[in-house]
Amino acid sequence: MAALPQPPRVETVDLGHVRSGEIVALLREEVEVWRQRLYWDFRSSADLVERFVDMRALQGCGLRVDGELVGYSYYVCEEHKGLVGDLYVRHAHASPEHERTLLHATVMTLARQPGVRRIESQLLMFRDARPMGPYFPMLSQVREFPRLFMLLDLTAIDLFPVGRASSRFLLDRWNDRRSDEAAQLISDSYLKHIDSNINDQYRSPGGARRFLMNIVQYPGCGTFQESSSCIALDSLTREFSGLCLTSVVSPGVGHITQLCTASGVRGEGLGYEMLRHSLQGLRRAGCQSVTLTVTAANVEAVHLYERFGFQVLKRFPAHVWEGFR
Repeated sequence: MAALPQPPRVETVDLGHVRSGEIVALLREEVEVWRQRLYWDFRSSADLVERFVDMRALQGCGLRVDGELVGYSYYVCEEHKGLVGDLYVRHAHASPEHERTLLHATVMTLARQPGVRRIESQLLMFRDARPMGPYFPMLSQVREFPRLFMLLDLTAIDLFPVGRASSRFLLDRWNDRRSDEAAQLISDSYLKHIDSNINDQYRSPGGARRFLMNIVQYPGCGTFQESSSCIALDSLTREFSGLCLTSVVSPGVGHITQLCTASGVRGEGLGYEMLRHSLQGLRRAGCQSVTLTVTAANVEAVHLYERFGFQVLKRFPAHVWEGFR
């Protein structure tokens, strides 16, 4: 009688025990997946991951199957908060069980870090779309927020008509000197907004300032595109009323990194006008398509993007863990 096949040996390991040579093939595959499925050039982020793994300076977990590294997830800690930066399992080994095993190890490791009282994640590469269940890490302390990754084909649109807000507001190019005003606007406009539950940086001007710095200075959301980013001022009072920030995530592909308006001018068409301005700027910069992410429950924003022709390319979860200490 033939021996029964042995189940694969699955284990999670600290990323500090992973050699940079082990992760190269995994990262190459992830770069290709980002390019094919999301139109993003992930190479700069992958290069950073490889460099920090080589330095034994990246915190996170690796997933081994029969000794082979087939997945990884990393995290960073910011004061009281832990952020799961990425999670990816190679296609040949991708399964809900492997993804959940890796996520569980990462979240539980973060939950044990001194001072961490909150954990956030927005994982675009998370394939498992099952509802959360007993197998999910710290189920009683987690909330899930469905999000949408949307894509617009700029070449299919001939003209964006001018909106009704064009006479009331003045649009100007983004200027770093307005960062403090922009941070205050973000903090005010996201007060009691669902997105402030997903990202607590929106809850204070200081947190919003760090959020802006990440967009402008670091490659996580692509290369910041100042020429197509804009701010809006009330034409009468000169009050800072809105902003729309953009980046380029790969050749010919732009991204809307932030769009918000002051609460007192909502319903005036300013969001439409700023988005129209930025999309035109991205087209002049050579972009043929534009991406963005939005929370599915933010119905007004989703309707605005659909009005321009954005379509849902992928659905992914945002998770927040609190109350575990």
